[in-house]
Amino acid sequence: MGSSPSSAETWHGTTILTVRKGGKVVIAGDGQVTLGQTIIKGTARKVRRVGTGKVIAGFAGSTADAFTLFERLETKLERFPDQLKRACVELAKDWRTDRYLRRLEAMMIVADADESLVLTGTGDVLEPDDAVMGIGSGGVYALAAARALLDGPLDAEAIARKAMSIAAKICVYTNDEVVVETLDAR
Repeated sequence: MGSSPSSAETWHGTTILTVRKGGKVVIAGDGQVTLGQTIIKGTARKVRRVGTGKVIAGFAGSTADAFTLFERLETKLERFPDQLKRACVELAKDWRTDRYLRRLEAMMIVADADESLVLTGTGDVLEPDDAVMGIGSGGVYALAAARALLDGPLDAEAIARKAMSIAAKICVYTNDEVVVETLDAR
C-alpha cells in the first residue's frame, strides 16, 4: 500500500553556504528538493545573481516564497542601488510587517563585494562574525566544514564546494548537485 503526501509533510532540502576569502565571495547551494521521504528534484537552482548582477543570493525554504523574496529584494536594490544592507533592512521590515509576506517560509543569504547577510522572516538581517554562513537543513554541517577549512590553502570556491560535499554526506536533505556563484570582494 503506497502512501501519499499528507498536509503534515513539508518541503525540505536545502543547504546554502557563503564563504568570503582571498578577494572573493561565494554562495553555494545544493539542488535537492524533497517532499516527506521522497526526492522530488535533484537539480533545483537555489543560488542566483540579483539586481544588476552585483549581488548574489541563495534561499532555503519554500520555492514560491523564495521567488517572491528574490523579486522583492530586486525591487529594494533598484530603490537603494549599491546599498545592500539598506535594501535588506527594508525587505526585512516589509517581510515582518506585511500580512502576506509574514506567511512566507524561507531564509536568504545575500552578498555583494562588501558584505554577506542572512535575512529571515522574523525581521533579522544578520552579519557573520567571520567569513562564513550557512542556512537550510544542511547549513550547520556546511558551516562547520567551511570554518574548519577557512584557515587552510583552499580559495573561497574550493572551500564552499568541499563544505557542501561534506554536508551532502551528512544531511539526507542535501545532495552534491551544487550551484556556485562568485563575486570579487573588497
